[in-house]
Amino acid sequence: MAPRPPRPHRFDLCAALAGLLGGLLLWGVGLPTRPADEPYVLLDGRWPVLLPLAVMAGCEALRRTLPRTALLIGVAALTLDSVTQGSLVTVVMFSDLVYAAVVYGPPATARRVPWITGLLTVAGTVVPLAIWQVPEMLLIGVVIGLVALMPAATGWIVRNHRDAAEAARLRAEQTTLLAEMDRAQAVTAERARMARELHDMVANHLSAIAIHSTAALSLDDPTTSRDALAVIRENSVKGLAEMRRLIGILREGDNEPAATPTLEGLPALVEGARANGLDVSLDAAHGQVPAPVELAAYRIVQESLTNALKHAGPGRVTVKLAQQDSSLTVAVTSPYGDREGPSAPGSGAGLVGMRERAALLGGSFEAGPLEDPGSADGKIWAVRATLPVTEGDPA
Repeated sequence: MAPRPPRPHRFDLCAALAGLLGGLLLWGVGLPTRPADEPYVLLDGRWPVLLPLAVMAGCEALRRTLPRTALLIGVAALTLDSVTQGSLVTVVMFSDLVYAAVVYGPPATARRVPWITGLLTVAGTVVPLAIWQVPEMLLIGVVIGLVALMPAATGWIVRNHRDAAEAARLRAEQTTLLAEMDRAQAVTAERARMARELHDMVANHLSAIAIHSTAALSLDDPTTSRDALAVIRENSVKGLAEMRRLIGILREGDNEPAATPTLEGLPALVEGARANGLDVSLDAAHGQVPAPVELAAYRIVQESLTNALKHAGPGRVTVKLAQQDSSLTVAVTSPYGDREGPSAPGSGAGLVGMRERAALLGGSFEAGPLEDPGSADGKIWAVRATLPVTEGDPA
């Protein structure tokens, strides 16, 4: 099915109608551009003027939808008008067609029309003067420049400004889109960071509460229940304090600096794990490390102890930190096997959070079972993270 031709613009239709009526008005009052006795007026009389006028008005209606076609037909109409007594309105509408061809036409047409009109202006100035050698012949080039070159040059300037404005608009839209993408990525990264912090701070305490509350409910022993309730209360208080700290960080307008866990707090963390029933040994040999590395190492040890509390079998859990020249290695091992007694369910978010923390610092993270002949089941669960302590070092 053939596509429908574009409909003329309303302004172009109004311009064409105004031009036609204006030309008819000049024709009616008898105001041609040339007298009938000039030698190059081949079609004398008043009526031949109307044909190029009507054709030029029709081209004016197509100045925006078909600018190149309108200009080509307009050239033919202007040529026909030049052998009649002529109409000033026909010449004015032709100038508008030249302007419209540059502004609304294809890029190739917009580039070529100013060059062609410029060459015609030069030829119209030089050739008649060289042939007739009369100074008045210079007026031919002036007329061609006014009718063709000036509208083409004006159209080229307008088109350049329009293209520059469109390019600026596109750049603004792209900048807005990139800013929105950056904002969305920042929000996603912040939500992931909040999720890691919330999980690492609260999961340890809630896991201990779940395990000891299950033990208190399953054993009919007042002493055991009292000890379990003491552990539950301690972890509840600590978990509430951690939640308040996180809320303080997130609360709008809270400018108080929040204490960030450091490696100096590892002994207290291990003591808390021992109070929850884990047999933990700590070997921390490290020097001064950047604050982000300290926080990541602390959270990895904290989450590893939480997983050991929830899933590890009976036996010793070892925590070891070793610093080399360019990296800090965190290694946590625990017995591999089913836990005796009550346990807490896991979601796998802890391993994801530890891996994300290591990746954000350019480090590496591994977690999984390893063969260990010295253990009861022949396997241990090992967590190992290597965190660079100097910027730019490879993981």
